[in-house]
Amino acid sequence: MQAVWPGLAIEDGNLTVQISTLRRVLDRDRATGSCIQTIAGRGYRFLLPVSEVENSDAQKAAKIALPSKPSIAVLPFENLSGDPEQDYFADGMVEEIITALSRIRWLFVIARNSSFSYKGQAVDIKRVGEELGVHYVLEGSVRKASDRVRITVQLIETATGAHLWSEHFDSSLRDVFELQDNVAASVAGAIEPTLQAAEVHRSSGRATGDVTAYDLYLRALPHLAARQKERLFEALTLLREAIDRDPQCGPALAEAAQCHFEFDLNGWTEDREANLRTGLALAHRALHAAPNDPDVIANVAFVMAYFGEDIDAATALIDRALVLNPSCARGWYWSGVLRNWIGRPDLAVNYFETCLRLSPRGQFAYYLTGYGIALFFARRFEDAATKLLESLAQQPDYVLSLRFLAASYAHLGKVEETKSTIRRLRMITTALIDNGSRYRKNELREIYLSGLRRAVDIAQSA
Repeated sequence: MQAVWPGLAIEDGNLTVQISTLRRVLDRDRATGSCIQTIAGRGYRFLLPVSEVENSDAQKAAKIALPSKPSIAVLPFENLSGDPEQDYFADGMVEEIITALSRIRWLFVIARNSSFSYKGQAVDIKRVGEELGVHYVLEGSVRKASDRVRITVQLIETATGAHLWSEHFDSSLRDVFELQDNVAASVAGAIEPTLQAAEVHRSSGRATGDVTAYDLYLRALPHLAARQKERLFEALTLLREAIDRDPQCGPALAEAAQCHFEFDLNGWTEDREANLRTGLALAHRALHAAPNDPDVIANVAFVMAYFGEDIDAATALIDRALVLNPSCARGWYWSGVLRNWIGRPDLAVNYFETCLRLSPRGQFAYYLTGYGIALFFARRFEDAATKLLESLAQQPDYVLSLRFLAASYAHLGKVEETKSTIRRLRMITTALIDNGSRYRKNELREIYLSGLRRAVDIAQSA
């Protein structure tokens, strides 16, 4: 104990817990026996042969440079509740801890999407550090039973694998919000004890004080992430229940507004005007309920701009969100989208690159599409086509990606590629050309529309 955790207060049973975890991971495919043998009175012996493997070129290329300030990734916590249905609760706890840590401005925090790409995997901490470009990793477990919850966490330095700190936190569900803040504050204190970890408490901005509303909000999050019609309607049902419980739950209001944006974008509403009014009303309620929550502000600003409110005001709102939380990957994404709309592709490119740095393993199709559009408006048509193809590899029927890809190929004079892209587009929609009204700068809008018109003409030629 003194050799591995010198000077730290560690529970006597911690070594047994770690060995049990190793056995569960390493013995997963073994028919009988464990590869870790207990030697009575001595310790443990690893029975399998060990060999050293050189890093491949791909592995070496996957390394990301460490940022200049302290950086951390919070990996998905293990659900020890014995009920797989409680996974959403464990995931929600991690998301809240990430949010609390993100509000510490001297700390660089990797976005949830990248952290959760390791869910269900036996991870090598050093590899995680290289792939995400972070100094520290926080991992742990959640046990929820009746009205009690226990979080066990450990902080690990990625370069050395050294365990810097570990602790467990117990609470009733009534005090679950204070529990999350205590975890975040303790992690911050372990990373940088000379700085004020109390900053977490000062800026926590709880989503809701109602535990039931919070639980409903957590249940909605996996459905929101799926971005599928039926699941978005299920998410909206859960969010409405949360809002009924707590009408001032800013994140639930903001995510509900996002649902109405998705319904309009995908044509999943029979009454667009009513859907627009509802989405804007929810956005304004969210901003009133949580005026200092950066995630709420970023979501609301985009919804307002999308549904036609003043885009300069929306852009100023997102800038404020990024001042409050410089580690908000989604905020940088929405900010890049709005810069595309107002005709600042140079800034948009920088913002999308920041977004992808904060979420290196969470490069969703729509992130890459936004990046591709920024490159297109910057007249980097070859680079734009590359990013748009990456997006389409994940979401082959995304109309916006196909339109900009066709326009890119047309401007590049790539006839066969243009024809192929227009054929794909025709299989999905009859509206090959949109009005481009989102793009406020006439010059850039014309680059887009002229490229699309040229692409359609090429496809119709012999």
